[in-house]
Amino acid sequence: MLVNYLRLLLLPFSMVYAMAIILRKKLYDWGMMRSVSFNLPIICVGNLAVGGSGKTPTTEYLVRLLADYKVAILSRGYGRKTKGFILADDQATAGTIGDEPLQYYQKFKQVTVAVCEDRVKGVKKLQNNHDVIILDDAFQHRAIKAGLNILLFEFRKLGTLQFLLPAGNLRDVFSSRKRADVLLVTKSPVPLLHVAQQASVNELQPTVDQPVLHSYLKYGDLIHLYHNESKRLGAIKDFEIFLLTGIANPDPLIEELEKYAENIKHEKFPDHYAFKTDDLKKFKSAFMASDKKDKIIITTEKDSKRLRATGFEDLLVDLPIYYLPIEVELFEEDKSTFDELILNYVKSNRRNR
Repeated sequence: MLVNYLRLLLLPFSMVYAMAIILRKKLYDWGMMRSVSFNLPIICVGNLAVGGSGKTPTTEYLVRLLADYKVAILSRGYGRKTKGFILADDQATAGTIGDEPLQYYQKFKQVTVAVCEDRVKGVKKLQNNHDVIILDDAFQHRAIKAGLNILLFEFRKLGTLQFLLPAGNLRDVFSSRKRADVLLVTKSPVPLLHVAQQASVNELQPTVDQPVLHSYLKYGDLIHLYHNESKRLGAIKDFEIFLLTGIANPDPLIEELEKYAENIKHEKFPDHYAFKTDDLKKFKSAFMASDKKDKIIITTEKDSKRLRATGFEDLLVDLPIYYLPIEVELFEEDKSTFDELILNYVKSNRRNR
């Protein structure tokens, strides 16, 4: 109730924000602010809300799909303590490049990962040595003109009333969806009923050239934070779970874990949260105080990049602490459409190198 009241108080500021967004949008549409184009395939993965739509696993899906090409991922590097253009290397940390770029770099050694708050500058540095560049979270960065825009919408939030910042979580007006080439609904339920699928289409009201496609999350095996050890989710049935997250929307993860355990104790921090030693000491104390024999600590893959920061290992290394990887998968018919669309775009726009 208090949260709703605060949102109402912030609505006037959201109206001012909306006016600024619309004006900026018009300046680009009218050509008074310039968008730069490049002569190689550039795919933008973005959303209208602040976090939680599944951009990271969608970007990873594209990397796997484009395995035959020389791919670069360019991100702003949200949460990093550095500035300017940085290429990820073996010395990179979440502090130097951000947690998501670090995850990309450690997962895909064949891919170039770079961060730069100025996407135009970043692409200029990458364009000569790559076949395709994926822009992570750059839909609102209109200084660069991507050849293909994939805009994500979380399934459970479609049809709900959402407000612009600061009253709500939207950072762009809903009409901006018309700029996208593909509208991808993420975190859909499995199975996806036709009526639910049609409801997404009705809500998004796509143009004749905008496919509305649906994806869902696929969970892997639990992987220990420090040791070369993994567990199937089925192996933790009826365990007491201590869940530690610093992501925008942990609800789908909680729903997945509830399939295996009823007792979940969740310590929730904001998205991209920089964990502190005191936070982890307090969390560890709560875990150690539990007298249940079968218990486990679970976190997300993105959070694992920050938890493995220097200084935390002595505190956590002897605990049963695991992260749970996720992947995006599309429903069969939508997968064929999506894959063909992406591959045809890259093939048709690839320059001769």
